[in-house]
Parts: sequence; C-alpha cells; structure tokens
Amino acid sequence: MQLTQKLDLFPEYVVTQLLFKDVKNAADLRKSAIAQEISGALINPAMIVDPFQILVAANKALHVQKVGKMKTRSLYSEIIFNLSPTNNISEAFKKFGLSDGDGAVAVVLVHAAEETRSTDDILAKVDGQQIPVNQISCLTDVAKIKKLFKITPQEEHSGTLLDAVICRMAIKDVL
Repeated sequence: MQLTQKLDLFPEYVVTQLLFKDVKNAADLRKSAIAQEISGALINPAMIVDPFQILVAANKALHVQKVGKMKTRSLYSEIIFNLSPTNNISEAFKKFGLSDGDGAVAVVLVHAAEETRSTDDILAKVDGQQIPVNQISCLTDVAKIKKLFKITPQEEHSGTLLDAVICRMAIKDVL
C-alpha cells in the first residue's frame, strides 16, 4: 500500500509515500503537522498527478537542504513548496498542503535508508482508509491542475500532463 523509493541523487535516503481517502480528521492532522507532532508532509492528493511528482519535490527539497538554500523552515514544508509552480510559499501551502475540509491526504516521509521507519504512528493518527499510492490519480483534480500550472492544449498533445507539471516544478527557480 505504501510506496518507498530510494532517491537517485541521495541514495542514503528513502521517501515513503502513504495515501488515504475518506479522511475524517484533516483539521486535526493539519494542526498536528503545524505543531510538528507529525514528522511528514501532508499533501492534498487532488493536486498530484503521479507519485513521481512527489518524488521530484522531495529530491529537490533534500538537495536545497543539503546546500543550505531552503526557502521554508523544514524539509517537509520545502516538499510542499516544491510541488508548486510559483515561488509564493503561502500559495503553495493553500494549493498543495492539507486543508481542514479535505477528504484525502498523501503523507510523505523522508528518512535515512538504513533507518527502518515505522508508519504505525501515521496510520494511528489518520482517520481514513489507506489505499495504494499508485491509485492517486483517482483523487486527482485534472482541471485544477491544468489551470494552476497553465497547461496549454498544445502541451497536452506533445507530452503528458505529468511531463508538463514536472517541467513547471523544475523551472520555477529559473524564471
């Protein structure tokens, strides 16, 4: 059900993703994350096309942490920020972070590869049904994503929605 992947640029780290639907306690989870009682990023899965999108954001967050160029206060907030096509931190949290009324949540954990990280604490805190991460597309709001990332019909013909989103995420610091 969960997806754990080693980072190519940082093979000493792994990213674990969990996905939940029918979540009834989003407000409590968000408060716990703000209070740093949850050691993970809580993401609105409606804004995620594919788990690879989260992996790219985590990889970039870990990189900027290592070089001391983070724009947010923690690795997990940096992951949420990196999902956004803009450099507006508060906007990134509104669009990609968990909101009080959300009915689904993607949880992202980053830890050392040799560290066996238990997800039991997360499973115990989320009042919802865990589903396989590869089913995230059933929770995706494609129209919202196309609007936010300004995806043109021409782009959709030459590549996938995921390609366009990843490109926007990658170049936001350049533009």
